Amino acid sequence: MTSPRSPRPFSVLGVQQIAVGALDKQRLRAFWVDILGLRYGHSYKSEKENVDEDICETGAGAFTVEVDLMQPIDPAKKPAVHDPALNHIGLWIDDLPAAVAWLEQQGVRFTPGGIRKGAAGHDVCFIHPKGNADYPIGSEGVLVELVQAPEAVRKAFETIARAS
Repeated sequence: MTSPRSPRPFSVLGVQQIAVGALDKQRLRAFWVDILGLRYGHSYKSEKENVDEDICETGAGAFTVEVDLMQPIDPAKKPAVHDPALNHIGLWIDDLPAAVAWLEQQGVRFTPGGIRKGAAGHDVCFIHPKGNADYPIGSEGVLVELVQAPEAVRKAFETIARAS
């Protein structure tokens, strides 16, 4: 295992998404869209992931943040996307394959499935909320989605970093 102080071959650029769940996404939409004014983007449904979600947005351009409003297709099945209500947080990563390789060397546990296409079309993978014997580092109770930042997002964050 590499020392946690070693240079990381990747950077976390910013928040890509926050996913919240409930048994009824219409109630979530009434709050997040109708009351707070987030923009509705599109819907996504996956039997395999047991999710019916509305993908909403705030911000603009490369700094758009998704707020995913999720309900389970079948509340009796797993994954239970409504429990906990704050389902996961997604982070833009500049080099996802390098991040996954390095984090695994550090003992970080990932959920099954590896890197794959997410609901918004970006490559994603998830850090498990709990560690285990083989990979003792989890994200301490919060599911974390690592999202490959597209070139436009990487460049926008680089521009801000140079300006500060």
